[in-house]
Amino acid sequence: MFSLRTADLRKLNSLTKYPSIPTHHALDPKNGGLLEEATQFTGTVIGTEKVDGTNGRIVLLPDGEWLIGSREDLLTASGDIVHNPALGIVDALRGVAGRATSAELGGTDEIIVLYLEVYGSTKLPAWKQYGDGAAAVRLFDVASIGSDLPAWDLDRISAWRQRGGQEFADETTLGKVAETCGTQVTPRLFEVDADELPSAIEPMRAFMEPYRHTLVATSGDPGLNEGIVLRAPDRSVISKARFQDYDRTLKRRAKHAGRAVTGVTPQAGR
Repeated sequence: MFSLRTADLRKLNSLTKYPSIPTHHALDPKNGGLLEEATQFTGTVIGTEKVDGTNGRIVLLPDGEWLIGSREDLLTASGDIVHNPALGIVDALRGVAGRATSAELGGTDEIIVLYLEVYGSTKLPAWKQYGDGAAAVRLFDVASIGSDLPAWDLDRISAWRQRGGQEFADETTLGKVAETCGTQVTPRLFEVDADELPSAIEPMRAFMEPYRHTLVATSGDPGLNEGIVLRAPDRSVISKARFQDYDRTLKRRAKHAGRAVTGVTPQAGR
């Protein structure tokens, strides 16, 4: 029977880390700019706000206990008197963890992981975009993990996660979990057919512009958000489109085009 008290926390940490989301247009390994190679979707595409905060996770265990972590590290567990205060994640998520446990989202045969964006706190770089420094949270994904997986060795767990082994909830289930836990999902910006998404970089940046400002400000005028997450309703395909990636790429292109027009050729080594 699973028990937090005897579990290997290194394995639990690795099992429940959130995987990297690929950029919607592929990154050029040479310069970090974007390439004209877009993620392929079919059918409906849901666009959600990419809130500029820090990733937090709540791990609901088969024995009814829970853990709270950042993207990289576990920070506390149910029953702990002292916790790691990094970025205010535990303070922001402890209440959600308690509601999730009381609603019996945990205590099943699987490990359930809630992934939430913690934002708006003065401990985070982009806090001024969201208000007066009050921390807030939004749920953006939920995964289920078999309780037999902690018996695997660390290398096998890491390889499993990097191959996309985690099973993520679909859009309907995600909304139900948020309601059960008394929180909200990240803002849903639009639903379009995949054919309506621009395939080229410049049109895609223009497509993104109406969604430049956040919908989750806690006070004052809405600031700028980080970008848009694009996802299939069943979460089988997902990508991220960050404003800074597109702006940097288009600025570089404009600079190179200007050199070409004036006949200036960059010197080697510059």
